[in-house]
Amino acid sequence: MAAPFARPQSPAATFAPLLPPAFSGWTAAASPQTGSDPAAADAANASVLKEYGLKDFATAEYGHGSTKLKIKAMHFADATGAYGAFTFYRKAEMHPDDVGKGGAVDSHEAIFWTGTTLIDATGDHIGAEERAALQSLAFTLPQNAGPEGVPPSLPQYLPQELLDKATVHYAIGPDAYAKAGGVLPAEVIDFSRDAEAVTARYQTRDGNGILTVLEYPTPQIAGDRLKAIDVILKGTLPPSLQGGNAAALGVKRSGTLVVITSGGFSAAESEELRNAVKSQATLTWNHPEGYGNPVGREVKKTARLLLGITYLTGILGGGALLLGLFLGGGRALIRVLRGKPPSTMNDDDFISLKLR
Repeated sequence: MAAPFARPQSPAATFAPLLPPAFSGWTAAASPQTGSDPAAADAANASVLKEYGLKDFATAEYGHGSTKLKIKAMHFADATGAYGAFTFYRKAEMHPDDVGKGGAVDSHEAIFWTGTTLIDATGDHIGAEERAALQSLAFTLPQNAGPEGVPPSLPQYLPQELLDKATVHYAIGPDAYAKAGGVLPAEVIDFSRDAEAVTARYQTRDGNGILTVLEYPTPQIAGDRLKAIDVILKGTLPPSLQGGNAAALGVKRSGTLVVITSGGFSAAESEELRNAVKSQATLTWNHPEGYGNPVGREVKKTARLLLGITYLTGILGGGALLLGLFLGGGRALIRVLRGKPPSTMNDDDFISLKLR
């Protein structure tokens, strides 16, 4: 009797681990320890990791000869979370590094983000060899091509002149904003309305000051928050602002952005810096579920992605049309200049079957 036909079984879905067993000559001493609880990843900043959308993490110790590296990988729901966590954990004394999408390094620690993953590596010494190995590790991490792989656009609004890039902090929740040294009370920003905040320090002639840029889903929400912030600035200053230059405090709205300056700016520097932050037009629509994190961010990312595709399609279509007019019109012009009709339909050497 022939054996009954067995339907082939689909292989079980497999997922690449956050950390590989080896990379670029570095080998893990044991299997990476994994988890998904933000408190297990960083007990002191569990609420911050939750705001950034931590999905899971892995830790492992790697060896290369006598050199050791302890590496922690944190996987987030989107590039917004990975980038935000990078700005949160980056120390001011670190200098920028080209590893991944963005990195920072000092003599004992290197941190970088790429895709939706953040890598934090510590060791007795972080030199050129270790940085090259971490770059090879970055190439093995997954890159996301969809909306979740689009980094936040808000930090791009920061003026680059006199900016201390190591002090840029991006937050999408009150705890991350407050722990990163935000100058405004988190409740007046109201992160429940899908607010995004970026803060950075700028050098001035007399010292330094802080620029805060807030982004909201709609100009109406931004206008409402502008009034609330303006009340604070014109009334009793909160403790976080009492040491600053009150004359340099200022706030303005530009579209969906609210811009605040504080600290050691002169009045002219404060106004010039606020005016240097420009809002860009974005595609928006009514969202019946509201704009709570992270839905609103995904809507804006998808909108930016669709706008980019639309722009590219229009540019390519326009280029093709211009090229066709140039080639076809040029050929017709040459024929006219030679005394021939623009079209070749009446040429004697034109082959026509003349089927009736």
